[in-house]
Amino acid sequence: MDLFDQVEKETGETARPLADGMRPETIEAFVGQAHLLGKGSLLRRAIEEDRLFSVIFWGPPGSGKTTLARIMAHETKSHFETFSAVLSGVKEIREVIGRAKDLRRYHQEKTVLFVDEIHRFNKAQQDAFLPHVETGLITLIGATTENPSFEVIAPLLSRARVMVLHPFSDEELSVILNRAINDKENGLGSLSLEIEQDAFEHIIWAADGDARAALNNLEAAASLVRKKDVSERKITRAAAEAALQKKALRYDKSGEEHYNLISAFHKSLRGSDPDAALYWLGRMLAAGEDPLYIARRMVRFASEDIGNADPRALSVSVSAMQAFQFVGPPEGDLALAQAAVYLATGPKSNALYAGYGRVKQEIGQTGSLPVPLHIRNAPTRLMKDLGYGKDYKYAHEFPQAYVPQEYLPERLKGKTFYTPTSRGYESTIKERLEKWRRLRKSMLRERKKKP
Repeated sequence: MDLFDQVEKETGETARPLADGMRPETIEAFVGQAHLLGKGSLLRRAIEEDRLFSVIFWGPPGSGKTTLARIMAHETKSHFETFSAVLSGVKEIREVIGRAKDLRRYHQEKTVLFVDEIHRFNKAQQDAFLPHVETGLITLIGATTENPSFEVIAPLLSRARVMVLHPFSDEELSVILNRAINDKENGLGSLSLEIEQDAFEHIIWAADGDARAALNNLEAAASLVRKKDVSERKITRAAAEAALQKKALRYDKSGEEHYNLISAFHKSLRGSDPDAALYWLGRMLAAGEDPLYIARRMVRFASEDIGNADPRALSVSVSAMQAFQFVGPPEGDLALAQAAVYLATGPKSNALYAGYGRVKQEIGQTGSLPVPLHIRNAPTRLMKDLGYGKDYKYAHEFPQAYVPQEYLPERLKGKTFYTPTSRGYESTIKERLEKWRRLRKSMLRERKKKP
């Protein structure tokens, strides 16, 4: 018996975190991610039929990536190996592969290898998994909070399915917390806790869709009352605020007011009303809203509702966020106010937002269209022989540094996604694009005239 076992024996309390103790072990016990685990879904059938495939789970912290990996191994009776990209390298990968080979050779046991934060692996480390994923020696389950398109090598992506996990809804977090409050074996049920509805909702709000954070917050609040008499073990709103070190927003029991305030702020900015924007900013700060949340919303607004009508809007928003981080409250609040007024009084355009939306829709419909040969780079002789870079026209060698040539895939030739308005700096962009289009038509006509 070690020191921790002795403490548990004497106090009747476990040092195991609540979030770990409440981790579900079966599909049926898992709450949320119905799009992945619903009846008849691909992942659920793979687990139930013991036909696992390698997968990259992409989702925010506390969305269940590690838990799902453990469930996949548990339900298929596979050996579960966990691996941290932060602490391990190629040497450790070889050791894991060696154990997987022994398990398959001597025990006919499959290995599920869970790689946390797989985006932190470099290319060589990711390459080390490839042959073993290819042969089926291991079922690789990677977890990442970053876009795997940019962080995971293409060969590994082609051998694994990317599955997106969403933040838990308030209703799902409510189920998870109620389980923890009532579970006598792994949760807090033995404490006979009561919790006020306002406190319960504040804990859910503060978690922001993160189940681990919600359980940690509940455990912190419970620690403030667990030593009291059973009749006094009630988690109040004040206790929840004290445990979380965050004042509750002035919102109703459904949490609607939180969203009403940020909506009013955003719409005031879009409606070019600096007075209303300042008022709603002040209301949110007075209610205890996270100032950096407001700053992030202004950064998004700068691109979504102003865009290139005033490119400085993005710089002002980011600078305000950095200024707040540097100075802190309450002095830093003024930087947020300055940015809010700038955004409210700036020219508005959603052309960039709409244009990028059309791009995402097009990619969803047409997939990975090949890059035209003439704009591909040709660093090797083989690439040159295959026609990479052939007939590419270097713009700086032509008058006005412009020459008409196609940059989009052949299938999208002539497609227009971005249509600037006549407001703010976008009027300059619009004039420039129209000039280039006239020049393009003129030069193409001249080419046709030549024999």
